[in-house]
Amino acid sequence: MEKKKIKITAVQMCAAIGDKKSNFEKILRLVALIDNTDVIVLPEVWTVGWSCKDFRQSAEYLENSETIEFLSNLAKAKNANIIGGSFIRKTDEKTYYNTCPVIDKQGTLKALYDKNHLYSYYGCNEGKYITAGQNPVMVNLDGINFGLTICYDIRFPEIYRAYRKSGADIMVNCAAWASSKPIPWEMMTKSRAVENQTFMVAVNQFGPMNNNETNLGHSRIIDYNGNVLSEILSGEGVIHTELDIEEMYEFREKCTVLNDIKESYEVKSV
Repeated sequence: MEKKKIKITAVQMCAAIGDKKSNFEKILRLVALIDNTDVIVLPEVWTVGWSCKDFRQSAEYLENSETIEFLSNLAKAKNANIIGGSFIRKTDEKTYYNTCPVIDKQGTLKALYDKNHLYSYYGCNEGKYITAGQNPVMVNLDGINFGLTICYDIRFPEIYRAYRKSGADIMVNCAAWASSKPIPWEMMTKSRAVENQTFMVAVNQFGPMNNNETNLGHSRIIDYNGNVLSEILSGEGVIHTELDIEEMYEFREKCTVLNDIKESYEVKSV
């Protein structure tokens, strides 16, 4: 029987602040470089760039979302599933979310994940404009389970362990991660893969963002042992690799470390 494999492509780009039309056009140019892939992954808030004060002006209702329509058409044109980074979604209750949409190859909206942890430190104030999501969301694409996270979520290993316990094969983190924090990005993208014995697809924006900061770039695809399979350090472009899911499961059977997790870790202070 043929081993289960899946082709993953990640897109690293620099989003223009508040200019959806320009960002849509840029994605089309970058995606034109992609041929024969199963899943395309985009970075966080690629539609409008990282500028919290501008988020609400760009927000879309799901029912008539131009971002969903754009991604749906793109998925059908490329015959690929799309994990659509994130866009700003609003509801009738005037609640705003930083939302990752997942579109299947037929152009159908399959899942929405609302960022669970909001970054509001060092001058950022995402939590002032956005409401935190309540649940992790795992989506099955072509028979393979993807655990969805956005940027700051990566600092919380608990959400990744929850995905692993639920059967995740691949973890995804769509980010707009600042260049002032390269070491946490380097370490945590690998750690979440290794500690959960899963593949990790970490896709980041590159270039200027608001408040005179820049996005780091350094998008990467990592295996369950922490090996970097493909990466792009700077600039705009795409990375691509084929992941062998069956091989990962063979490794898990040989290295059953997760079986040694205790039900509780009660700390005794002395």
